[in-house]
Amino acid sequence: MHKIVGYIERDPETGLYVGIVPGIPGAHTQAETLDELQKNLKEVVELCLEEMDTEAKDNLPEFVGLQQVEVAG
Repeated sequence: MHKIVGYIERDPETGLYVGIVPGIPGAHTQAETLDELQKNLKEVVELCLEEMDTEAKDNLPEFVGLQQVEVAG
C-alpha cells in the first residue's frame, strides 16, 4: 500500500480543481468538486502504478511538506 500526496489548485480560467502527483509521470486530473477530484486522482494514480516497475515504485518521492514563498512581482 502506498500513501501518495497530490498537489491541488483551482484553475482560475475554468474554475476546475486540478490535481497532480509530483514524481509520477501522467498522474494528473481535474474535476468540478474536491470529492470528484479525489476519486479521479486515486484512479489515475492506480493506473500509473500498474504501469510502473517495482524499482520505480520503491523510489517514489517522499512527501516532506509544503513551503509558501513570498516574492516581489
